[in-house]
Amino acid sequence: MIRERAYNGIPGLPVLLLLIAVDAALLWRLISSIQTHSAPQIVISAIGIALATFLTAGLFMVNPNEGKVLQLFGAYKGTAKLQGLRWANPFFAKKKVSLRVRNFESSHLKVNDIDGNPIEIAAVVVWKVVETAEAVFEVDDFEHYVRVQSEAALRNLATSYAYDAHDDQHVSLRGHTNSVAEHLKREIHERLQKAGVEVLEARISHLAYAPEIAAAMLQRQQAGAIIAARQRIVEGAVGMVEMALDMLSKKSIVELDEERKAAMVSNLLVVLCGDRNTQPVINTGTIYQ
Repeated sequence: MIRERAYNGIPGLPVLLLLIAVDAALLWRLISSIQTHSAPQIVISAIGIALATFLTAGLFMVNPNEGKVLQLFGAYKGTAKLQGLRWANPFFAKKKVSLRVRNFESSHLKVNDIDGNPIEIAAVVVWKVVETAEAVFEVDDFEHYVRVQSEAALRNLATSYAYDAHDDQHVSLRGHTNSVAEHLKREIHERLQKAGVEVLEARISHLAYAPEIAAAMLQRQQAGAIIAARQRIVEGAVGMVEMALDMLSKKSIVELDEERKAAMVSNLLVVLCGDRNTQPVINTGTIYQ
C-alpha cells in the first residue's frame, strides 16, 4: 500500500524571478552575439534560453484545500499541499487532487428490507480525500469508487433492517434514523478507507415502499399500528382494573364475591377498551338484584 508523504518542492516565486532574469540576460547576450557574428556565443545563448525556458515547466500552483501528487517516470515522489506557487523537477508529472469536502446523493435504489418488502431508498454521503496517494494509486477512479461502494453499503443496510417496527426493541429504517445513519456512515467508511477517503456524514434522504405494494403496505402499517395501540390499551386497562380491585379490598369499601368481581372486571374492560363512549346503566337496587 502506498502511503502519502510530503514533497512541497521549493518556493516558486524566487525561482520564477531568477529564470526571468536569466532569460533576459541570455537574450541580451544572444542579440549581442548576433551583432558580432559570434557563432559559438549564439549557440550557447540559445541553449541557455531553451534550458531556462524548460525549467519554468517545474512551476506549479497549489490552491487551498488541494494537493498535487508528484511522479517521476511513474514513481511516486510525494504530495505538495503547501498553497502558493511552488517549483519542483520539471520532469515531475503533477496530478491535482481536491481535498475539499464533497457530497453526492445516490440514485433511488430498489431493494428488499429484512422482511422481504420491496422498498426505495437513497442516501446523501459527505466525504473528502485525506490520503492523496491512496486515492490516486490504490483505486482506478476514486470518485467512481466512492459512488459504487456507497450504493453497495446502502443496499446492504436496507437488507439489515425492517422498513418499520411497532416496538422500541427492534431498529427500523423509518423509526431510528440516527442509529441507522451511524451504521451507514460506519459501513461506507470501512469500504472507502483503502481509497484514502474519510466519510464525514451519511444519511438516508429518501425512503418509501415500492409503488407496486405501497397501498397494501399502508393498510398493513395502519393495521399493525392499531393492533399495537390496542395491545397497549389492554395492558393499561388490566393494570387499572387490578389496581381498582386491590384498592377496594384494602380499604374495605365493598366486599365482592368472585362472580361480582368478574362482572366488575368485564364492565371496566368494556369502558376502558371500547372505541366508543359507553352508556352507563344505573342500578337503583342492590347488586344482588
